[in-house]
Amino acid sequence: MTATETPPRRTRTAVVGRDGFPQLLRAEWTKLRTVRSWGLTLVAAIAVTVLISLFSASSSGLDVEGGGGPAASDGPSRNVRDDFTFVHRTLPADGSITARVTGPTGATPDRAPEWAKAGVIVKESTKSGSDYAALMVTAGHGVRFQSDFTRDVAGGAASADEPHWLRLTRNGATVTAYASDDGRGWRKIGSAELGESTGAVPVGLFVASPNTETMNRQFGNVSISDDPSRSTARFDEVTLKGAAGGAGWQRTDVGRSNGEQGELTRSGGTFTLAGAGDIAPGAPMQPDLVATALNGTQLGLVLIAALGVLFITAEYRRGMIRTTFVVSPRRGRVLLAKAAVVGAVTFAAGLVASIASFLISMPVLRANGHKPPRFPDYSLTDGPVLRAVLGTAALLALIAVLALALGALLRSTAAAITTVVVVIVLPLILVSMLPIGLSQWLQRLTPVAGFAIQETTPRYDQVASLCLPEDGCYPQGAWTGLATLAAYAVVVLGIAVWRIRKKDA
Repeated sequence: MTATETPPRRTRTAVVGRDGFPQLLRAEWTKLRTVRSWGLTLVAAIAVTVLISLFSASSSGLDVEGGGGPAASDGPSRNVRDDFTFVHRTLPADGSITARVTGPTGATPDRAPEWAKAGVIVKESTKSGSDYAALMVTAGHGVRFQSDFTRDVAGGAASADEPHWLRLTRNGATVTAYASDDGRGWRKIGSAELGESTGAVPVGLFVASPNTETMNRQFGNVSISDDPSRSTARFDEVTLKGAAGGAGWQRTDVGRSNGEQGELTRSGGTFTLAGAGDIAPGAPMQPDLVATALNGTQLGLVLIAALGVLFITAEYRRGMIRTTFVVSPRRGRVLLAKAAVVGAVTFAAGLVASIASFLISMPVLRANGHKPPRFPDYSLTDGPVLRAVLGTAALLALIAVLALALGALLRSTAAAITTVVVVIVLPLILVSMLPIGLSQWLQRLTPVAGFAIQETTPRYDQVASLCLPEDGCYPQGAWTGLATLAAYAVVVLGIAVWRIRKKDA
């Protein structure tokens, strides 16, 4: 080589990056699908979920001969309460009723229940279960405009000890509610359609007083009290426009008011009514059919959690995590890729399990007596059912991510799975044993809050109903409960990412 010659440059071999997120996802997916035992764990989780759900449905039986509800001739054709004291006249077409209402006040007991109510009402007929629109003063919730048993509109604060003016106007099938503090200035509360009824309907004054119910549990024993109540209310300055001539005011005990007769005392233009009963949605039927059909999730989650833990701890146990971090130095991304893969896979498995559990268990529940009108006839395409089924898949995916994060933090399969059992499985057991207040605290603040996504029994604020936590009654909404579990998963995963960056493998 001469002095003027330049030695050839050695070409450097470029290392292909392996820590781009798509590449990490592909690598983690390859790990998951190539380990046969992990695939078998997913299959076992699906099988356990379906089988336990089927067993739960088979064990939940009612009196089949009863048909799951009252006969049409015996009462309402749906689950409602419609028994109250009604003083009425006939309104043949358009018109209105106005009254000044004082009450309701308690007769038995001395304090009226919070949802005792007194006011003016337009009803399709005096038959129990017929449609209605009513404007009322309640003992504990102010003025309310209610219709068709389930609709409830707040009309402002009001004390039952002071008089309030109420008015309903009827225009065809439309009933509009107005309230006033002095009988001169009126404010509109809302409107409702009274079915398709444009003919003669009864209109008048009413009072209702639901039972007072309490529930307590000590040392696993549940005590429930259901005591009848009776309330009174005074009506004056009653004005009825458009009423038919002939018969005057009549008193009807719609639905017989729990077997008690109402009372009407009239002095000039003042009416004093006393009665019991209620006009509202019926108490929620137990059990929640959809939650029962998905009950196997509570055991299937153990296998899902085990998969989430093993997906990270297996690499720590065998020392393969060091190789993973050499190839992909961005450790946080590695853990996030693992979370994405295990979350997606367990969501898919959970969706298969929840759909199969619902489709297999629901016919069994119906065969065991859970039929309309007491229980809804759910199908997979119903909104609440879709939310529960998809939410169950999301629930299992979040549990898998939480388990993965715990595995990354503890780096021990036994310790991580034990922690999952303590924070999720143990509270599910304790809610059926602890005092109700403490059980609801567990349901609200621990990861088991996520199971609220399975609840489909409709609940109404205007009905004071009792339900045991173990029957699937959660104190918060479905999405709030799932968000609580998601918050646990995100926070623990964030801590795991921070720790895995700071500490050697």
